Amino acid sequence: MPCIEYGMEGIVSPGSDVYSFGILLLETFTRKKPTEEMFSGEVSLRSWVFEATQLSVFEVVDKDLINEHLYTKQESLASIFNLAMDCTFESSSLRINMKETVTRLCKIQKNFLTNN
Repeated sequence: MPCIEYGMEGIVSPGSDVYSFGILLLETFTRKKPTEEMFSGEVSLRSWVFEATQLSVFEVVDKDLINEHLYTKQESLASIFNLAMDCTFESSSLRINMKETVTRLCKIQKNFLTNN
């Protein structure tokens, strides 16, 4: 589903920036675009990721990104997808702000690098 304030009215706002960043995270780690044929009707990139990650993050992570090292980083991958979910709520009032997004992203990076 397109971001309401960006897609419908053409207004750029901090809420739409956070939404776009969340979609970018999803696209980066799944290597899927929200415009792919599999995302039609009630199924969106966000809803697909949300449902699939309930089982395992490896259900949605692009297979070319997974190697032995990344496989041990399941917690970091889950944190990335959780961050993306919090950025992409349909309602901008439910989304986290960009300051919180950056704070969480830095924490994810720190955990990723320190938990070798």
